[in-house]
Amino acid sequence: MNDLIIAIENVVSEQAEIFHETSLLNSYLNGTEGLNKHPDEKKSIQAVVKVNTSEDIKALLQLANSAAMKSKLTIHPISSGLNWGYGSNQPAQKNDTTVIVDLSNLKAIHLDRELGLVTIEPGVTQQQLSDFLINLDDEYMVPVTGAGPDCSIIGNAIERGYGITPYTDHFGAVMSLEGFWANGDIYQSSIYELDETPEKLADKSYKWGLGPYLEGLFTQSNLGIVNQMTIRLSKKKPAFTSFFIQLPNDALLEQAAPLIQKVLSNYEGIVGSINLMDQRRLLSMFAENPNGGQHHKVMTNTQVEKLAKEWQAPCWTIVGSIYGSKKVVSVVRVEIRNIFSQCKNKSIYSDSLLIKIGNTAIKLLPQQLINSVQFLKNTEKQLDSFEKGKEIMLGKPNRVALKLAYWRHADIEKFKGNYINPAKDKCGLLWYAPLIPMKPKAMREFVNFVREICPKYNIEPFITFTNLRHDCVDSTIPITFDSTNPNAVNDAHNCLRELVEKGLTFGYIPYRLNIDQQQWLLDKNTPFWKTVNQIKSVLDPKSILSPGRYNPH
Repeated sequence: MNDLIIAIENVVSEQAEIFHETSLLNSYLNGTEGLNKHPDEKKSIQAVVKVNTSEDIKALLQLANSAAMKSKLTIHPISSGLNWGYGSNQPAQKNDTTVIVDLSNLKAIHLDRELGLVTIEPGVTQQQLSDFLINLDDEYMVPVTGAGPDCSIIGNAIERGYGITPYTDHFGAVMSLEGFWANGDIYQSSIYELDETPEKLADKSYKWGLGPYLEGLFTQSNLGIVNQMTIRLSKKKPAFTSFFIQLPNDALLEQAAPLIQKVLSNYEGIVGSINLMDQRRLLSMFAENPNGGQHHKVMTNTQVEKLAKEWQAPCWTIVGSIYGSKKVVSVVRVEIRNIFSQCKNKSIYSDSLLIKIGNTAIKLLPQQLINSVQFLKNTEKQLDSFEKGKEIMLGKPNRVALKLAYWRHADIEKFKGNYINPAKDKCGLLWYAPLIPMKPKAMREFVNFVREICPKYNIEPFITFTNLRHDCVDSTIPITFDSTNPNAVNDAHNCLRELVEKGLTFGYIPYRLNIDQQQWLLDKNTPFWKTVNQIKSVLDPKSILSPGRYNPH
């Protein structure tokens, strides 16, 4: 046992777990990104410390900053470590001074039921919060994402993630946080410091605090560690319906875009975010890859047409949700139908008679019959996906979106729908997530851009537009690949690089970067990153916290 491990043992609580065996360290370096191209790259972290209290975090930061430390200690915190496609558990820069600090045992939850404010620790997952709320009559919605029930809520918020429930911007719903700066100093807001009551409700219910707003420095950065966060939860509404607007022609994109904009503008607060998915992306939710895990092929147009006919998949699908009283939902539903009547479409609502009859019929039919008739089998699968999509819109976490990560898995047959952990299952997944102008011409140009570049690298051009507001669109392009094939890994990274670099010239700017992109895309010499480094030099003078994470050198 080396001196560093002994020093860590001396400062953390007895309940903290310390791992330094090679096999355990390697398990923490599993990811979907294909970043460990050489086996020796996995030998670069010293240990993992699974802390049990926030005092353990403080003790480790103070140890790393101590003048008595004979060797450098670099700390990389994770919550659930399921940041798939962006780095998973992995530090931005791995070296033999790195210790991963695992916060997943910090699971405290406190709900102010009267105000709908929940205070949680980093280890609280979507499922754990869901279970907690269900035990209290399930009055509020969990801020879910497609990453699945085992993912950290705080982890997603500090990455500035979003979802499809009413509070789409997850950091926007963060009212306050507590943490430690990298130098070991505690952070609490100025309002928290002034408030002499034990509840600190002024801090927990008012986001902006007093004086400069510092909470943002904890997001997409390596300046501090969050150990507690208060989030405003959306209350369940009396009525809800989700809508699926199917467009039969690819050329209808330009007509549909301003209609989506109109819906979001007219019914802000009633309609959640709206997703617009192309045919290939929709098929990835239901169908199996006709080419299996083969790297050298993307689906041909003939294959897409065949699958689209089999699954009745339109060229574009608009997916959204309506929340409110029964009267409001009823009126807005009619309004949305009228708005989209301006272009050719087929509308399906989750509470429609068609869906209810379909679900009833599938439940009554013998499973043996369903399995023997392809149409019934496909219908059952589609209805199940619709139901799981509806659950996510209602704040109930599930794994329906994880199937995507397995699209190019070399051994997809062995999973048989059991999609749980893409990193452990050796899936290949990266994300290109640029912001796109909410204008029809720009959206069409982006579609053509993706469809031109991705096939060059044998990457399926799956396209989703997520309309967060009437003036803001993010597109999520999943780059799925066989992570066991070196050629596939290289193609995936080269594809992402070309998308990013060429996209910048058109104004397609990623809102989020994986740990590899952060190293080659961000320029330390620009005014913005110079300022970040000046702040870093004050809050982390020894550069001990996650070197390289959103911090170019």
